[in-house]
Amino acid sequence: MLNAIQLGRQSGLRVSRLGLGTMNFGEPGRGHQADWTLGPDEARPIFEAAFENGLFYFDCANMYGGGACEQVVGQLLRELAPRDTYVLATKVAMPMGAGANQGGLSRKHIMESIDGSLRRLGHDYVDHLVIHRHPHGVPGHVQVPIEETLEALHDVVKAGKALYLGGSSMFAWQFAELQLTAQRMGTTRFISMQNHYNLIYREEEREMNPYCAQTGIALTPWSPLARGILAGSYKGGLDKGSTNRSSGVDKARTGMLYRGEMDFTIAERVVEVAEKLGHTPAQVSVAWLLSKPEVHAPIVGVSKVSQLEQLVAAAAIELDPADVAYLEEPYRPLENLLSIGFS
Repeated sequence: MLNAIQLGRQSGLRVSRLGLGTMNFGEPGRGHQADWTLGPDEARPIFEAAFENGLFYFDCANMYGGGACEQVVGQLLRELAPRDTYVLATKVAMPMGAGANQGGLSRKHIMESIDGSLRRLGHDYVDHLVIHRHPHGVPGHVQVPIEETLEALHDVVKAGKALYLGGSSMFAWQFAELQLTAQRMGTTRFISMQNHYNLIYREEEREMNPYCAQTGIALTPWSPLARGILAGSYKGGLDKGSTNRSSGVDKARTGMLYRGEMDFTIAERVVEVAEKLGHTPAQVSVAWLLSKPEVHAPIVGVSKVSQLEQLVAAAAIELDPADVAYLEEPYRPLENLLSIGFS
């Protein structure tokens, strides 16, 4: 059973120790994750198991499945639990169509996007609205003045459509600039950072993680299992996928994100430690993340109830410092993905 924790020091919001990522729920065949999407009937047992195991923090995004993710997530949450018993997050920034203003973080798109999200979710508000990238970090869109973005987000909060704000994948200096500008303007600041952080991509340890730890911002990392590499889905190489996701179209995205020469060496050490301790590689990888005091609620993705139950159990695993050192030792510095394109 997961414990409830305070989401950083900048808010009173409490979430479960793990968040459930919902990218793989929606309408099968629709969206960029089409070949590994679960519909509502397949997703329902996972949501039921989440509540049974104390997981009540759900993370989605408007662009997942072209909006279908929010429809399924909203439907299941309305069916299964009272509104005040769970925390619901969604995101804004990525393109929702081919129109000139259907993406980015302009006032127009933010206002239209939150209304669209609430309509698809069937909710009056979301607890946590996360900007999917920095206002200048959305491919193909203009560099919106950050003051415009911050004021629009503040208006969304003051209208009661979102209660808290979060950020995702950007440079630490960009996040600091957003926070300081919001402070200067007197607008709502961000309480969390959903960044890219796991055993084979640790570049966030340089600046973003220390900045968030120092300022009380909660870290809710995405891809804690490195898209299955740290769970053993690739069996030693990107051409050896063993699941629908790792052997389908998603493999190309995995190859874009994970290009370190030691990736599979680290993954093999995860397997070694897991076998020694009697756990699964996925459990050890999540336990490693949770051993970092600045990490609050990693966003985990599952396609089976058994996977969810394993990851819930991982929250109780305490790794020996020697095992942590063994897992971390092979890592070699990488070029920050944000500096060469898009994380």
